[in-house]
Amino acid sequence: MTAPRAKGFAFRVLASSASGHARAAVLTTPHAEVETPTFMPVGTQGSVKGLTSEDVASTGAQIMLGNTYHLWLRPGPDVISSLGGLRGFTRWPRAMLTDSGGFQAFSLGGNLPRPAPANGPAQAPRKSLVTLDEEGFTFRSHLDGARHHLSPEVAVRVQGKIGADIQMQLDVCPPGDSARDVVEAAVSRTTRWARRALATERPEGQALFGIVQGACFTDLRRAHADELASLEPSFDGLALGGFSVGEPIPKMYATLHEVAHALDPERPRYLMGVGTPRDLLEAIDAGVDMFDCVLPTRNARNGQALTRFGRVIIKQARYKDDAGPLDPACTCPCCAGGYARAYLRHLYLAGEMTVLRLLTLHNLHWYGELVRGARAAIRGGSWAAFKARTLADLAEENRVTC
Repeated sequence: MTAPRAKGFAFRVLASSASGHARAAVLTTPHAEVETPTFMPVGTQGSVKGLTSEDVASTGAQIMLGNTYHLWLRPGPDVISSLGGLRGFTRWPRAMLTDSGGFQAFSLGGNLPRPAPANGPAQAPRKSLVTLDEEGFTFRSHLDGARHHLSPEVAVRVQGKIGADIQMQLDVCPPGDSARDVVEAAVSRTTRWARRALATERPEGQALFGIVQGACFTDLRRAHADELASLEPSFDGLALGGFSVGEPIPKMYATLHEVAHALDPERPRYLMGVGTPRDLLEAIDAGVDMFDCVLPTRNARNGQALTRFGRVIIKQARYKDDAGPLDPACTCPCCAGGYARAYLRHLYLAGEMTVLRLLTLHNLHWYGELVRGARAAIRGGSWAAFKARTLADLAEENRVTC
């Protein structure tokens, strides 16, 4: 299947692994070339927390993700559009992708803030109804309670104004343990929404990706991938959504190895919201090209550094007088700059913001090194050895977990 490209887009596979389905490719967008496999840092509000756009670029990231739900509610797509789109607004020099906002509309749209009592702390959020029907999601903003409606058409139009290189269709993501009939209904509705998204006008220099659902039912996943790939007009890429939402990790891996390589080989394949180091290695082996996950940045803010030899929980007492860097082989500003584990522990316990910035830089740099190493190994014919060696370094007792 050959998909027509949005203006300024191309996708070219450079090399494939001898074993497994790993591949190295180049995704061309109007603003940058993205080498794959690639990891996209998550800039939820148009910013990776604690870092400037220049900082994020320095970690090797070639594409960044923005969240449509949050940017729609604040500052709003019209403001972003008037200030040069998301790239100009954020001063990000490379490619950008926005999600549809559907997951956040469903998960956050039911949590309204309670006003703080006159003489006491704020109370827990109260629940409000989030409606999911054929027309989309109707929800209330978690910021001010204002009612909003997110349909497949609205998702395309809002993302069009936000102006990232790649936007995502609105989809339905069932929990990982959902019964088959629930998953089948989500797949069918996602396909209907896909047709509506493709029929909605968007900027000609903006690509649109479809989202394959199906939980861990491999037959549903494969059938849905084929169905989305056959739509006309066509998607520029295909994503796998609805993973890491409660299903057992071994089951997720087994499904990925059955499904990912079956997606149209002439389009980029994107695994949404999945991203421990082991997850990336398994998914790359299964044929995935693109990833995003909040794990490296969120874990940094919780005092966890990710290294090639496992995780470092910096508050632990064993680092009180440790003069060594987080990872002696790492070239990030934190490690190469000579910041000792003891100093980072001190900053974290003292509540200093500097440590969150340093740990975030380190974690994103490490993820950048992981996918850069994967690309080089695939092109050099040593992917199987690279994967085995990296997994061996991430010893079982030290593997990073969400």
